Amino acid sequence: MCSENLKMAEKIATVFGGTGFLARYIVPQLTKAGYRVRIASRHPSRARHLQTQGDVGQVQPVYAPVQNKPAVARAVDGADVVINLVGLLFESGKDQSFEATMVDGAANVAAAAANTGATTLIQVSALGADKRSASEYARCKALGEQAVVRVFPKATILRPSIVVGPEDGFFNRFGGMPAIPMIGGGSTLFQPICVGDVADAIMAAIHNPAAQGQTFELAGPTTYSFKDLINLMQSITYSKAPQIHVPWGVAELIGLVGSLAPVPPLTRDQVILLRSDNIATGTLPGIDALGVETAPIESLLPTYLVRFRNGGQYARA
Repeated sequence: MCSENLKMAEKIATVFGGTGFLARYIVPQLTKAGYRVRIASRHPSRARHLQTQGDVGQVQPVYAPVQNKPAVARAVDGADVVINLVGLLFESGKDQSFEATMVDGAANVAAAAANTGATTLIQVSALGADKRSASEYARCKALGEQAVVRVFPKATILRPSIVVGPEDGFFNRFGGMPAIPMIGGGSTLFQPICVGDVADAIMAAIHNPAAQGQTFELAGPTTYSFKDLINLMQSITYSKAPQIHVPWGVAELIGLVGSLAPVPPLTRDQVILLRSDNIATGTLPGIDALGVETAPIESLLPTYLVRFRNGGQYARA
């Protein structure tokens, strides 16, 4: 968008969790659609790379932790669209607990969006969100959804499975491991989805009034076991790292000890999550209901997993 067109753009979109993985793919689409974008984050300096995704001044990082009500209110002031991407994989202190971030924080964002008169609120949750779950992560994701809908009934809830892409936390985590743990034998099922498809789903939900007040399950086209995913990864990286079977009981002990680390390699809550398949239930509309056709992850993985090949991209198995 040129500067003259930017002056005409009056729509504002506020993206919470704007320094994360998914935001890299949402922000460019929002700027192309003519939005001024506020990147709301605890660490706004980490969003500087996103300022190049629009015209000068079109993308503005702002300080707004979701736990800070006044900061959240300032970040959404005048916004037409509010998108909450904030989530935690593990807890690290009182302010960064699942409840403070994914329940209370989500409620703060929704309340501010309602108060400012935003027309659209997108709450990105997770496949497997369940208030009855033994996992605190899954339980708080579900409670966060409820908290959002309570104050913003027309919010759109999106529940993605594992999101994969160049900056993901799944394949990039396992790609360089000298040995790969197969927790519970690696039988847990997943329906991973490409990050670009999730971004497309968010944009489709913004532009489709019929999506308001609905919950969508965002799952990829294929179901894999954890072991299938690791085998697929290793077929691309040519890795011969051994796959080590880790019984559930041993995994829970590792998770208990790991939870003591500042950045835990594994937590007990993550082990609990792995006991349940992470696949679409089929009881809610899927990504196809938003008009988005999903790509197979096999088309995306080689574009970034080759970095883990010994000898580089052109190395042979």
